[in-house]
Amino acid sequence: MLRVLAVDDERPSLEELLYLLNADPRIGSAEGAGDATEALRRINRALASGPDGPEAVDVVFLDIQMPGLDGLDLARLLTGFARPPLVVFVTAHEDFAVQAFDLKAVDYVLKPVRRERLAEAVRRAAELRAAARRGAAPHIPVHEPDPDHIPVELGGVTRFVAVDDITHVEAQGDYARLHTDRGSHLVRIPLSTLEERWRSRGFVRIHRRHLVALRHIGELRLDAGTVSVLVGAEELQVSRRHARELRDLLMRRTTS
Repeated sequence: MLRVLAVDDERPSLEELLYLLNADPRIGSAEGAGDATEALRRINRALASGPDGPEAVDVVFLDIQMPGLDGLDLARLLTGFARPPLVVFVTAHEDFAVQAFDLKAVDYVLKPVRRERLAEAVRRAAELRAAARRGAAPHIPVHEPDPDHIPVELGGVTRFVAVDDITHVEAQGDYARLHTDRGSHLVRIPLSTLEERWRSRGFVRIHRRHLVALRHIGELRLDAGTVSVLVGAEELQVSRRHARELRDLLMRRTTS
């Protein structure tokens, strides 16, 4: 049973989050804090109590944008503790996901919070906490992905983006940003994984940071020894190690 602390400066959001957490059978206790400073005091008491003490906290469900010390600041402080609680960010802003996972967050849940999405975050936290107590790595089942679509979260709703609509992919740490003609989406998948998965669908690595769909390349540009491609209205640099392969692929594509 997880012992959790929810932190949010907006009282209605905090009460809703506590209601959903308390409804989950894997939650043993759930407390609330109205700001990061109050949360830090509560976490200090938990650490002083010990991992099995009466005031212990296993997981902190943490808002990001709060007055004074914000959620990212608190998470950075926790990384300096010997045995910090797990952190799940719960926020209305998707822009901080890369920073959040750089801080080893368990999950990143977007508001408005859906019961099913929060349950998934609780599952991940419970699995990690159980594995830590056993001294073993958690077993996370791998499901076969839909080859034609990739799930993305937008405003707390899971949508499915067609792979054929993706023009290029940009690496952002352990994340990848998928670009389409209608916007971009951040997914928690390394670029190398997408490169391997989508190679047969005409995606090619042109740079350590970029994966491009050949069918969406409008121009190949050579300028003073540098190579770039035009994808929509965006010009992307091609690294030297990938330039020859890209030229060969484009030539084969035009002659086939």
